[in-house]
Amino acid sequence: MISLPSFALLRPVTLDEASRLAAEPDARVIAGGTGLVPNLRLGIGAPRSLVSLDAVSELKDLQVIASGTRIGAGVTLQTISEHAELPAALREAARSVAAPAHRAAATLGGNLCLDTRCIYYNQSEHWRRSNGYCLKYGGDTCHVAPQGKKCRAAYSADLAPALIALDAQVETTARVVPLEDLYNDDGAKHLALSAGEIVAAVRLPAPKGRSGYAKARVRGAIDYPLAGVAMALELREGRIAHLRVALTGTNSRPVLVNTDALVGGKPDAAAGAALTKLVQKQAGPMRTTVTAADYRRQAAATLARRLLARLSKGEQS
Repeated sequence: MISLPSFALLRPVTLDEASRLAAEPDARVIAGGTGLVPNLRLGIGAPRSLVSLDAVSELKDLQVIASGTRIGAGVTLQTISEHAELPAALREAARSVAAPAHRAAATLGGNLCLDTRCIYYNQSEHWRRSNGYCLKYGGDTCHVAPQGKKCRAAYSADLAPALIALDAQVETTARVVPLEDLYNDDGAKHLALSAGEIVAAVRLPAPKGRSGYAKARVRGAIDYPLAGVAMALELREGRIAHLRVALTGTNSRPVLVNTDALVGGKPDAAAGAALTKLVQKQAGPMRTTVTAADYRRQAAATLARRLLARLSKGEQS
């Protein structure tokens, strides 16, 4: 790693001020910094200013009421992982991120806005320069898919699929939209945010039934997911009344799996087999990690099938 580039550190105290500063040329927003700082030390980016959200107290509110939940973007993953009133999928996703020290600093908004990852991108400046850089940063070729003109870096954050499965909305300084609309299917421009637009909070409706999150990774701690699956399941009279499944680690954006065909059926082995096929079809991993793409596709499908079996039995991790 190299030394951090020179920049001005700005500490606004209101969200409006932060949004104004973030709209300035070559400005980047920083919260916990657990994702951004390592990239800067790899020579990925040289912002003129970093707009710290640490002093914006309105981003740190967390309210749970009967009709739903609002979680500020500045709430830490540690707080989310330990909050017993939050849905299980969200707590499990937060608990699965990195190590305790990371979770104590990392924030909800930072995790949602985590940069996409690729073995050709998350490397030292010397390594990337010797490869002619890549389409995501500094070059004109995606080394994963050199015949195309689209970056295939993978989105690998954990909280987005959990929140999407829970039918969350994201509140920014400009709008309120379903969380899945925060993302583009483009590894180089995966966030659908305009200049100065900052993620402020997430809104969750009252939970339906049970939920959970599971992921596959090389090591049981620290690592980003090779594939992650979140699920929200509601059963009525032994049949699936509501099912939402979302993936991470397999595509350039979190994926909401189309599970309409399973609603109304029983959560049995046949449903598990059908869900396996749906995930295999809708997941699109590429050669962005040292682990084979097909393994990640199969891992996502297996995790989804196991989650369905676990939640249908009422089990929590």
